[in-house]
Amino acid sequence: MAIDLLGAASSGLQVFQRSIATAGHNINNASTEGYTRQRVDLGTRPPSFSGQGFIGNGVLIEGVNRLFDQFVVDRLRDTISTSAKFDTLTQFSARISDLLGSSDAGLNAGLEDFFNAVQSVADDPASITSRQLMLSNADSLVSRFGNLDDQLNSLRSELNGNIDNLVNDINGLSKAIADANRSIVDATSQGSGQLPNDLIDKRDNFINQLSELVTVRTVEQNDGAVNVFVGSGQPLVTRFLAAPLTTVPNNFDARRTEVAIVNGGATAVISGSLTGGKLGAALEVRDRILDPAQNALGRVAITLSEVFNQQHKLGMDLNGNLGGDFYTVSAPSVAANVLNSGTGAVTASFDTANIDQLTIEDYQLTFNAGGSVLTRVSDGQVVPMSGAGTVGSPFLVDGLSLVVSGSPAVGDRFLIKPTRAGATNLRLVTDDTRKIAAAAPLRISEATNVNGLPTNTGNGAFGFQSVDNTFTQLSAGITFTYDAALQQFNYAGDAAGTIAYNPATDSGTTFTVAGVSFSVTGTPADTDSFVFSDNANGQSDNSNALLLAGLQTTKTMESGSTNFQGAYGQLVGKVGSQTRSAQITAEAQNALLTEAQQSRDAISGVNLDEEAANLLRFQQAYQAIAQVISAADTVFQSLINAVRR
Repeated sequence: MAIDLLGAASSGLQVFQRSIATAGHNINNASTEGYTRQRVDLGTRPPSFSGQGFIGNGVLIEGVNRLFDQFVVDRLRDTISTSAKFDTLTQFSARISDLLGSSDAGLNAGLEDFFNAVQSVADDPASITSRQLMLSNADSLVSRFGNLDDQLNSLRSELNGNIDNLVNDINGLSKAIADANRSIVDATSQGSGQLPNDLIDKRDNFINQLSELVTVRTVEQNDGAVNVFVGSGQPLVTRFLAAPLTTVPNNFDARRTEVAIVNGGATAVISGSLTGGKLGAALEVRDRILDPAQNALGRVAITLSEVFNQQHKLGMDLNGNLGGDFYTVSAPSVAANVLNSGTGAVTASFDTANIDQLTIEDYQLTFNAGGSVLTRVSDGQVVPMSGAGTVGSPFLVDGLSLVVSGSPAVGDRFLIKPTRAGATNLRLVTDDTRKIAAAAPLRISEATNVNGLPTNTGNGAFGFQSVDNTFTQLSAGITFTYDAALQQFNYAGDAAGTIAYNPATDSGTTFTVAGVSFSVTGTPADTDSFVFSDNANGQSDNSNALLLAGLQTTKTMESGSTNFQGAYGQLVGKVGSQTRSAQITAEAQNALLTEAQQSRDAISGVNLDEEAANLLRFQQAYQAIAQVISAADTVFQSLINAVRR
């Protein structure tokens, strides 16, 4: 009887000694990051049968277990990943927004200064000072475009560097997780199936750190190892094996960094499927904010160049020549996939007649068995094209002209970036003040006699408006003579024909002859004549300068819905909206992260007050069991003494 009592009491001493040690271990690690509170789980020892029934034999330790909830842990990791993503998004998008929206470095001030200088030339077309100011501001505008694009390219290089660093960090953590898996499996085997709690905490801490870099999913194996997956299910860690991530050049652009996973000797690009964490944010900033912003900036530069050139070439300079190009930009970028097997090539140019249709999208042209398909890179949607796509009949789409040559193979792909390099490649062509085509290329005057006096007797008048790209410089001129009986103007010279004109109904109407648009007002008398003649020098003529200045407010972008500054304002507004959205989401996610951490700590964290209470309870139990041993000893001694007597 005393022996049974002593054995039961001894088991209790061992159990509560271990409980006190575990409580002390919890207290010691109260501030250890990632530590999970441990608890000694108790059970009764098998009882012994006697004639009076089963007699209890004390207590035993069923296990020393971690207190955690896997659902809460998974939620914490998801929140860590999302919070890190939006913190990083906010950081980078705010830098882009501040750059584009800056009153000093932004584009709006440069556009305003340039068009103010054009207006100064219109106010005084003979002034060399005004013309020089226009060239200086034009050059400053080019520099402003280039500086903005350089800053965006610098940020792109920084993002590429960050991607490299993050991939290295992920590889280090994935190897640490694989090594921890091996240690846990070995320790579990040596411990007869009991889990090594502190090693599991260490591994969970690695997974939490990994979640800050990229969204992960975990699957626990029967032997205690954990498999880790990223992207769309690519295995990053499989038991003791870590599949490294690597950075590779994009198949279309070697300067663009992509993330790939190496598994079984094969390398697969997974950039498009990586989400969450700092890596997911870096990829999203590049693809969803930086690329569109740079494209939008380039589009303004390209449209400004094309539209301004078109109008400038319709004017006359001080040397008596038609205007030439004022700006120049490079053609759209076309890159072939390095895996292409055919001999095909694609050449892209701007469809100047539809330059207002230009978008900020990049496109991929793919050659299939049934023909070629153009898709937007941003969303993968098919973009319909017009034209046959053959020599002399190119594909026309969104302000672009695409010409296919050679023999593309099925599956060959080409990436088209229409506007990406527009800002950095904008150049000022005109450097001579006399070559600014401020004047109209022709003069409109009333007929005069040999003494230079007007001969018209009516009150009719011709007003010049503009010329189009079909206009050619006049040699003989064009003379318009009014026939009052037929109510029409007969014209002859470099062009011949008639235009109907009824003063009662047609006054103020605009007509176009030989590429010249002009208005007719008033009531001309019979035989009254008006003459279009070559503008030998545009010394005091500001007609074209006024049209050039008017381009500031002309809706030449977004399918004729906005002007240069409006399109740039849309860019600034969009990036600002993305930044604000990221900030709001980051704040919300930080609050959710705090809540998720508190939920985890409520279950797994160490509460010092609770542990102190447990220590007191275990100590009292230990002392009480010690009294049981003392009583067992007294009984045992009494039995011995009774036997001796």
